[in-house]
Amino acid sequence: MQKIYVAKLGKAIGLKGQQKLHIDSDFPEQFKKGATFYTDKNQKLIIESYNQKNSSVKFEGIDNIDHAKKLTNRQLFVSQDDTRDMCTLENKQFFWFDIIGCSIIENDLILGTVDDVQRMPLSDYLQISTSAKLQEQKKATTFLLPYIDDFILSVDMKSKTIQVTGAIDILEAS
Repeated sequence: MQKIYVAKLGKAIGLKGQQKLHIDSDFPEQFKKGATFYTDKNQKLIIESYNQKNSSVKFEGIDNIDHAKKLTNRQLFVSQDDTRDMCTLENKQFFWFDIIGCSIIENDLILGTVDDVQRMPLSDYLQISTSAKLQEQKKATTFLLPYIDDFILSVDMKSKTIQVTGAIDILEAS
């Protein structure tokens, strides 16, 4: 099972096992009663309650401050399948783990493959490994492409391709 990091547990709050929750996900709706998460130590945790107002969470079986303190600073993960089930995407939105591995194509030329998605303050960037053919032409081995409408024409998850414009210029300048 491939897991995705979504949050970090903070300090214990109160006496009944509640904890501060620091969400690092674009989908806070996945933190709801009955949702299952795993810690970085592979401990399974099921949400008993979540208070959105003060970002606190209570897990089943964590019933006192001492149990909660043992979870402080633990990272929380969720499976890719659970993420797909719990999160609703808007038009032109995709999960980063689905974008990774897509071919970047401009004017029928394969520029490379998405290796990673870099989160920046103003926009996300696709980290692209340049195709071997273009590397033979002394092009950069990797380059970053802003994930914005100015560059991204279409995304096809079935064929794992992303049609782009202007990416060749960015590659040339890299």
